[in-house]
Order: sequence, then C-alpha cells, then structure tokens
Amino acid sequence: MALSEHDGAPPSPNRAREYPRDSPELQSYRSAEASSTKPIIMQGFRYRPELLEGLPEELTKELKKYEDWFWVDAPKLKMISDHFAKELEKGLTIEGGSVPMNVTWIMKYPTGQEQGRVLTVDLGGTNIRVCDACLNAGKRDSEQRQRKYKLPQEVKTTTKEALWGFIADQIKSFLSENHSGLSTENPLPMAFTFSFPVDQKSVRSGILQHWTKNFNVSGVVGHDVVPQLEEELAKKNVPVRIVALINDTAGTLVASHYRDPHVKIGSILSTGCNAAYMEDCRLIPKLRGSGLPEDATVIINTEYGAFDSERKVLPLTPFDRQLDDESAHPGRQIYEKMISGLYIGETLRLVMLRMHEEGMLFKGQDVSRLRTANSLETSFLSAVEMDMSESLTGVKHVFKESLNLDVSLDELKACRYLIGLISTRAARLYACGIAAICKKKGIHQCHVGVDGMVFNKYSMLKGRAVQGLRDIFDWEGDRLDLISLNPAEDGSGVGAALVASVALHPSELGECTAEEYT
Repeated sequence: MALSEHDGAPPSPNRAREYPRDSPELQSYRSAEASSTKPIIMQGFRYRPELLEGLPEELTKELKKYEDWFWVDAPKLKMISDHFAKELEKGLTIEGGSVPMNVTWIMKYPTGQEQGRVLTVDLGGTNIRVCDACLNAGKRDSEQRQRKYKLPQEVKTTTKEALWGFIADQIKSFLSENHSGLSTENPLPMAFTFSFPVDQKSVRSGILQHWTKNFNVSGVVGHDVVPQLEEELAKKNVPVRIVALINDTAGTLVASHYRDPHVKIGSILSTGCNAAYMEDCRLIPKLRGSGLPEDATVIINTEYGAFDSERKVLPLTPFDRQLDDESAHPGRQIYEKMISGLYIGETLRLVMLRMHEEGMLFKGQDVSRLRTANSLETSFLSAVEMDMSESLTGVKHVFKESLNLDVSLDELKACRYLIGLISTRAARLYACGIAAICKKKGIHQCHVGVDGMVFNKYSMLKGRAVQGLRDIFDWEGDRLDLISLNPAEDGSGVGAALVASVALHPSELGECTAEEYT
C-alpha cells in the first residue's frame, strides 16, 4: 500500500526531494537538533546548533544540564515502548493495570452504506461541539453543520446538575437555530462523545472512572453519565435521545478507517492524549464468559495517558514532578502530563522560571506573568519555533506579548533551544504509545489517524514523532515510513455519527439529504 514519507525530517542523501519554500518540512530540515557541547543527533537531522553559537559559557553549561534531563535516546525509547506494550496487555486482564484498556462495545467498523441524520455532541477539554451530521450511503462521506460553544472554566469544577444543564442548554440552542418540527415524541438520535475514561457495559452507557485534564465535577465519578445527561435534557424538553456514548479516540479510529481502511490506530494528541485500536475478543481475558463469538472483535479505548503512574520507566525531571504535584489530579496521567497540550507549556514555564531564579534568564525583569500557573499554552511553543530568522524578532515579539518580557538575543536563543528540547521529548514519548500498540498487535505497517489541536497546529511535532518511531523500530534510513501518522477524520462528529448508525436500525435514523446542508 502507498505510505507517505514522514514529514518533518529531511530526505535521505540518496533520494532527492524538493519542498515548497515555506513548508513545515523545509523548516524542520533547516532546524537540525543539537547543543554545542553534546549534539542531540537524530537520524537525518540535527537541532539548530547555531542557536547556541556565541552564548556565554555559563549559559551553555546550564543548557547542557537541561539537555541531559529532557533528551530521550533510542535505547530508552525502546525500553519504554516494550514496557508500555506489557502494560497494555495487563490492562486487558481481569486484574487490570495502570492502563485501563476500556472496552467500547463498538464491535465492527462501518461498511460505508450508513445513511441518515444523527446529532453528535462532543464534550472536550475546552469546548462543547454540537454537530448535525448526515451520512451518505456508498460515498464514505457526510454533510455537516456544527457549532462550538466555549466551556467556562467554572463549569469544569461545578456540580453534575450545572455541567449537564449547561450542555443541555447548548444542545437546545443549536436545535432551535437549525431544526424545526422536532418534538420529544419524535426525538433526533444523538451520539455523545465523552472524552474521559468510562467503564462501559454497552455502547449506550458508561460509568465515569475518574476525571482527567482539569475537570473535577462533583457527583459524576462512579455514576453512569448517560442518565445524568438525559435527566437534564428531559427537564429542558430537548427533543433528542442518546443512542451511543463514545470516546473521541474511538470515534477518531472509526471515522479514519471509514475513509482509509489502512488505518489501524486512532490517536488523540491535544489537551490530553489517547489511542484506540481493534482487538480480538478472545485475547481479552476480562471478557471471558461474555458469550461473544470466537471471532468477535471490539474497539479498545486504551486511555493510555495513565501509563506508568507507578513511575517505573518514564524519564521524569524535577519539573515533571512539580507539575504533577501542583496539578488537579496528582499521581495520575503521568504519561499524558509529559506529552499533551495541557501540560507542555506549563513544563516550559517551570523551566524558564527556575533559570530566572538561578540568575540565568530575564535578569532585572518583571516576571509576574511567568509566575502565573498555566500561563503558557502550547501555541506559545509553536509560535516560537516557527521563527527561523537569525535575529529571532518573531520570538522577541511573542515573549513581549505573552509574558511582558524584553528578551535579549542570547536569552531568545536559550529559550528557543529549551522549547525544542521539551517539544521533542513530548513527540518522542508520544511515539512510544503508538509503537506499544503496534508491538502488542504485531503490526509492522499501518496508517494511524491522529487528531487534536497539538498535532494539527504544531507543525514540528509530526516529524519528531516519526523520528521516534524510526529509532524504536530501526527502520532503514532510506525507507518510507512503515507506520504513517496521518491527520485524522472527524472523530467526535463523523465518527460518533457512524457509531450511532451502526448501533441503530436504519429506520431509527433521522432522514436527511445532502442538499439540506448546502
């Protein structure tokens, strides 16, 4: 099958390849990865050693210390991914392990013949997205109209009534703008994408195991979230009925496989991180006695952001430990806290603040913004890395705008170097999770559908993650990527609609035509 060459790394010397002048690939090629004292060498490219040229020796030595903390070499990646694969296996047992490996009860992929209207609602880390999806039989395509609603910070730490009531209000608002003729006697089927770990006994139910990200809503953990939301929908006379509860990662796998049958893993790299894949039920000890056919399969939502909560193999730095201690859920989601968008900006903030307190950065400056927890988002790191100029004027502007700091050129070079280290570590550790699933399943070649703002907007990460896969699997330098990371299809919209359509009889789906959406 045709697999794409990995983005973000330069072509092999034996294979000529040209890129558009301003492409992320060429930018990554220009940004070789290394330090002046111990080059960070990755097969095919090095990280801009010119950034450290001319820096004071004291600052260079300090950066060397951070390089030693944050660099993860190939042998360590292999060790992590091997242990990771064993933890995935353990999660399928009755006893379980740190990785939940939740059964979704999505037993098969769509056929491409699905047709009808489904409302999908996605509760993510920052937004609620309501989507009216119309599936077109035989086209492996859909029509959509959608709207995002900002999720207020206070709703993430409120009561169950306030959370579900807020979501019900947004659904009601969307339907009033986009639908007429609906009633509680003739409700629209709805798929609810809930991006938190749940124990499911069917595709229509799910008991919340624990909150992740920065959510901490009372009265939900240990309860089925579907009847809780249904209660608020009924109170507000919202004409929908929930027919499926899915995780966004499972939806990403379903939607991506719908378009590309070579996709075997669905992955999220955004506010959090996760992956899903299709497993043989006979290989899942905790499903023994379920009466399933011998050849049955089911999608597993790994929830692998929880990997290594025992802290056995991940290379934790003092900053990772501090971040975990000060997080909403200390001791949980250790892997996620090292790689996902909610946390890598905070890691950078802690590093720069430590260097300031040690007299290495921002001397004499007002660092009050830098002292504010969670004041740096991943977009800050991405914006800094996009500046390829010698003067780093773009970086200087970003620091002034975000942190109110007037930063010298030496400081800009040091900070950009630190950002490269932190984001490269995140990308290479992300590769370990994908590699672990491939090792567990004996997958040597496949496509991975990856969704999430961090993966889609931070152009440097993809190439660094693929280089991590190359280091783990020892691919020959001139080979195409055997495991290709591709932008995913819409998991929480199309994927959720597809899961609902598979769960329902065709007569239960709403009617629609493509012309209604033009």
